[in-house]
Amino acid sequence: MGSPQRALVVDTSHPSPAGPRRSPSGAAWSAAPYPVLVADPAGDLVDLNPAAALLLPEAVGGARLRDVAPGWISDAHERLTPRSAVAVCEAGPRAYGSVGRRTFEAHPSRTDDGSVMWWLVEDTDRRLAEAALDSERERTAFLAGASSALLSSLNLERCMDVTAHLAARHLAEAAVVLAPARGGRYPATYCRSGGEATHRQVRAVVADVPGLSEALRGFPPVPSRWIDPASIPSWLVPEDFPGPVGSAVVTPLPGHGVPAGALVLLRSGRQQAFTEHEEVFARLFAARAGAAMSAARMYAEQAAVTATLMRELLPPRLHSLHGVDFAGSYRPSAESDHVGGDFYDVHPGTDDDQETLVALGDVCGKGLEAAVLTGKIRNTLQALLPLAGDHQRLLGLLNGALISSHHTRFVTLLLASVIRRGGNVDLRITSGGHPPPLVVRTDGRIEQVATRGTLVGVFWDITSTTARVSLAPGETCLLFTDGVTEARGGPLGDEMFGQRRLETALAHCAGMPAEAVVEHVRMLAEQWAGSGRHDDMAVVAVTAPRHAHLSAVDGHTAGGYTA
Repeated sequence: MGSPQRALVVDTSHPSPAGPRRSPSGAAWSAAPYPVLVADPAGDLVDLNPAAALLLPEAVGGARLRDVAPGWISDAHERLTPRSAVAVCEAGPRAYGSVGRRTFEAHPSRTDDGSVMWWLVEDTDRRLAEAALDSERERTAFLAGASSALLSSLNLERCMDVTAHLAARHLAEAAVVLAPARGGRYPATYCRSGGEATHRQVRAVVADVPGLSEALRGFPPVPSRWIDPASIPSWLVPEDFPGPVGSAVVTPLPGHGVPAGALVLLRSGRQQAFTEHEEVFARLFAARAGAAMSAARMYAEQAAVTATLMRELLPPRLHSLHGVDFAGSYRPSAESDHVGGDFYDVHPGTDDDQETLVALGDVCGKGLEAAVLTGKIRNTLQALLPLAGDHQRLLGLLNGALISSHHTRFVTLLLASVIRRGGNVDLRITSGGHPPPLVVRTDGRIEQVATRGTLVGVFWDITSTTARVSLAPGETCLLFTDGVTEARGGPLGDEMFGQRRLETALAHCAGMPAEAVVEHVRMLAEQWAGSGRHDDMAVVAVTAPRHAHLSAVDGHTAGGYTA
């Protein structure tokens, strides 16, 4: 890249202070606008023109070049003209260096007698431009690297750690990152250049620091020259900071519509105060850090909301209730999904004499949209629990609620009221368009419960039948969704698991506890499907335990049963 070269213009009407000249190549060079030095092979200054005399006032003819010229010129001359060399040869390479605050390129040319004429061409502006360009490239590379490091994590504390570390390493001796207050305390991250970041919860009056309260609210920063270093409180200075604060910069961390916090840069009195250019660059860095912190904060908030909603949408963990063993398993259709359209719930009775309601259903569709409707259905069933003893009425009210809503989806549903009577467990089971459950007897026989019904959420008038089942000790009633029987896989990869395979699998579960039955069915169905496509799978086992035991709960005796 070329740039204009400045020539030193001099008045040549007066004799040179260098004394009499021996002009090796004529007097034309003496009027050149560039400084010119002539030195012999021995390193003595033979002559110089007026421009050189103005540049080097101490230079006179006959003096040693090293004594009157910068070292970079005399070194280049010695490399070009060894003392033993007197023969005429080609001009050597150019040399570069400075004279005061100005920089020059020294172009050598040989004379007939072996001397060297050094033509000094000033390139200060070009050098400054190149230095500014290099500096800008470094800053751009730093900002790009900072953005990559900041966006590599969506953890707020990690973003604050990276922000403080980068700022302390590249912008100041120490950096402090403050996030908006939580419960009257400010999350703060401290870092000194070359050190590790530390985190604290600070209770402080930020208004005591000039510009800090404004920065936390997202207002533009105040110039560092307006900040008295003596006003920086001790809580804002890292414990290992070297000496008193000499200068400080306070700048906001702008977020996505909401301020993400503030960045405080500190330098001790031993360091140069922040320049205006450095403050501008600090704001550029703060903009990237603020965006990353804001994204991390929003992600944390959304993750917390998602976790809360997920806890409500996921099926519950089942255990023994009122002398009956319950176990359940749920697997969504996609590995990346946590919830889907299949669900189950167990609503225990108030005591051993009250029925426990089991609900297992399958919403049309899968994924998040089906899960949302699943949550509404579960909430509706929760609200209708006072009517749990009347399955037909409960299904009718749920059917009306679904038809009246804006959803076009429907649901198949099984309701089972469970109670222990003596050693047996009695069930009343009603189907709302759902596949009937299967019962595993102690001798391995498999029975299908005789219940049928209409899909819920399609027709205004629905019908259903309720079947009664009694389980002897060790016998199980299995409720399942069609994701189990319709799972495709096997040797050919597209064959359904089917009702027969399910019944065969259950025949081997005679006398097994509820958890073992569920685990056996789930394992076989998943092995059959492999990595192939399948619908959501939900399974609930209701088992009459073989033996009873008493367990103390909160000082009271409760009936519990195990196999």
